[in-house]
Amino acid sequence: MSRIAAVAPVLPELVYAQHEITATLASLLVGDDARRQAVLERLHASAGVRTRHLALPLDRYRELDSFGATNDLFIQIGTDLAERALRAALRTAGVMPDEVDLIVFTSVTGISAPSIDALLVPRIGLRPDVKRVPMFGLGCVAGAAGIARVHDYLTGHPGDVAVLVSVELCSLTMQADDASMANLVSTGLFGDGASAVVMVGDERARATGAPGPDVVATRSRLYADTEDALGWDIGASGFRIVLSAGLADVVEEHLGHDVADLLAAHELKTGDIPTWVAHTGGPKILEAASRSMDLPAGAFERSWSSLARVGNLSSSGVLHVLADTLDAGGHEPGAPAVLFALGPGVCAEIVLLRWPGSTATATATTTPRGVGHRVVTDGAEGRAA
Repeated sequence: MSRIAAVAPVLPELVYAQHEITATLASLLVGDDARRQAVLERLHASAGVRTRHLALPLDRYRELDSFGATNDLFIQIGTDLAERALRAALRTAGVMPDEVDLIVFTSVTGISAPSIDALLVPRIGLRPDVKRVPMFGLGCVAGAAGIARVHDYLTGHPGDVAVLVSVELCSLTMQADDASMANLVSTGLFGDGASAVVMVGDERARATGAPGPDVVATRSRLYADTEDALGWDIGASGFRIVLSAGLADVVEEHLGHDVADLLAAHELKTGDIPTWVAHTGGPKILEAASRSMDLPAGAFERSWSSLARVGNLSSSGVLHVLADTLDAGGHEPGAPAVLFALGPGVCAEIVLLRWPGSTATATATTTPRGVGHRVVTDGAEGRAA
């Protein structure tokens, strides 16, 4: 097994009410077309989002006229956010930068070479021989997939420390000339944010008493003939959203079966899971996932709350919900939890977690040294939960 020692979610300092964003984007997306303005307002109002944090002041989005200039902003702002998140997570876990053996970086809203994980090495003081795995293309699923792939590594390196860093600046992908339903929906749903997760192998967890939860098992699924349901068309203007109205149907049809199969392999059923960490894919996705598993109302309460506060943060979304879950505390020793997310493909990643079972480790988990580290948006790096 592996153990999650710390999670640090961060957000840009600029925060706007949903209605402010809608009013500003209306002129960029639909101009003076009153009918399309009404559609935009309806879609944004139904997104389940109250506020979002943005990489830039609202009035600056009018200036984004090229993919190159926008991507330069992604690298600059994204690297700063990644540094904040990783420093906070390492501090919370009590891990020195030169103890990190692997860094996995994920984003689907910008590109760079060298990748942002490489830019972090001298900034943070990571070792020059640290193993690096930058990932692109997994989209929203990458928060869960990142935890799963780090777990795979730590299973074979039980004394190591590994970190996952996610940066998503979704607002920088807005296409001002695209009045399609997919773009109108996405401009009301996605926000900007980042996160870092510190994980340790089983040997190090036992030696240091790192707080949980433990990663018990994972499952990956790629659903056939769904590649046109979610993703990007990437061209001269940058990232153009692909978002099918049938995405929720794919989730409802498949997700429940895959979760049930993973749980059955560990002699569990969905009714045995007291804690669900669901990606904030939007109201239709959360509702479809709940129906697919026949879950009671309130099972995804923290996901709905995160969606309302910050929107869908793509790969960082499920990690922000994980931080909220760890902050809440009160987890019964030995109790299982399920974390999941979905992404382009269409694909799903499901992670079975378990809170440490002994009284000693349970105490560390429910009253952790900052696990679920919350990072405020006034420039301070964070505070303990």
